[in-house]
Amino acid sequence: MAAFDLFGRRWILRILWELRDEPLGFRPLQQRCDGMSSSVLQQRLTELQESLLVERDESGAYRLTQLGADARHEMRGLMRWSERWAAELETGAAVQVADRPS
Repeated sequence: MAAFDLFGRRWILRILWELRDEPLGFRPLQQRCDGMSSSVLQQRLTELQESLLVERDESGAYRLTQLGADARHEMRGLMRWSERWAAELETGAAVQVADRPS
């Protein structure tokens, strides 16, 4: 359950997503995260480092650890499910609208 607690915190999944392809410095990461406050970003990065999902490289940029990359890989199934769910919700909403009396 600790993983769900961590992943449920605001911005955690976004940070992991933005680090998926390459290491990023603090400012570029902040910009990719829609300019979230520096204090919140620092707090989330600290939590991710303590959880061994993110580390800093030689240049000081943040990158996923092997555990972080593995977590991202494991979330692919959830991403596929969420796409199916969104499609079902959309279809269900369309059916509900069509079923309404005029």
